[in-house]
Amino acid sequence: MKTYELKEEEWTEFSPFLTGSEEQLKLMERFFKVNVVSSPEGIAVTAEDESRINDFLAFLRSLSNTLRRGETIKTEDLQRFLSSYKEFGRLVLGDVITLNAQGKPVRPKTRGQEIFIQAMRQKDLVFAVGPAGTGKTFLAVAYGVALLKEKSVQRLVISRPILEAGEKIGFLPGDIYQKVDPFFRPLYDALFDLLGPEKTQRYIERGIIEVAPLAYMRGRTFDNAFIILDEAQNTGNEQMKMLLTRMGLGSKMVVTGDITQIDLPKPKESGLIRALEILKGFEEIAIVYLKESDIVRHRLVQKIVKAYKDYEEQNQE
Repeated sequence: MKTYELKEEEWTEFSPFLTGSEEQLKLMERFFKVNVVSSPEGIAVTAEDESRINDFLAFLRSLSNTLRRGETIKTEDLQRFLSSYKEFGRLVLGDVITLNAQGKPVRPKTRGQEIFIQAMRQKDLVFAVGPAGTGKTFLAVAYGVALLKEKSVQRLVISRPILEAGEKIGFLPGDIYQKVDPFFRPLYDALFDLLGPEKTQRYIERGIIEVAPLAYMRGRTFDNAFIILDEAQNTGNEQMKMLLTRMGLGSKMVVTGDITQIDLPKPKESGLIRALEILKGFEEIAIVYLKESDIVRHRLVQKIVKAYKDYEEQNQE
């Protein structure tokens, strides 16, 4: 059995992870097969193999670097970090996209999200397809906000098709804007998180940010803009073609969707599915597929998505 006693500077650096959350400590102990013992004299790490202690300490240093950048680490985050360590042999943290309204860094949290960010940086048109909770919408909005801050684009245009998931907007109270507002609430939530409510409202009033139904995009051209089409699985073929041809000079576009949650009335075909088929292979276009492992909501969501996927596959056979 090997034992390593933390030096004073290491104790100061690592103590938030070793003496804070008991749940997080147990996760790391099980993963690295080590045992952490705290005493008035300090903290000792024991393991059967010295290499396990070294890997554990290297992981803690990476966590410490993350915390110093102003990021908090939740149990769900730690589980993802451990998964990336298992896959790549190191802690994979993507580059910071931007800072949110509280000044905290926003970054991809999974390998799939990192690929999505890289694609948006490199290509003018990106399709991001994946299940709910993989951060498609939030990361697209975050990258658009980053481009606004850098003055790489002059406008951020965000759109969604207005199609009810089993509900009828005609029965909702208010005028057309009040009726459609709930459908855009996730987009406003992302903007509020990244810019704050006041700055978001100010940008909307000045036309720097536009959030509008897809039907309002017809006949327009967007130059020097970052355009996001969200919930694209619920577009028809004509709508998808219309939106894709709105790109003007100096513009970039991101199309996000989940092809397992199509609300179109049958037998209408999803414009997203056809676009993915027609446009695959274009050098200027990136298609990114996010998976259950990229889900960054409550850890139960991954299991729910997988359970539904397995059920649907079994019942198709």
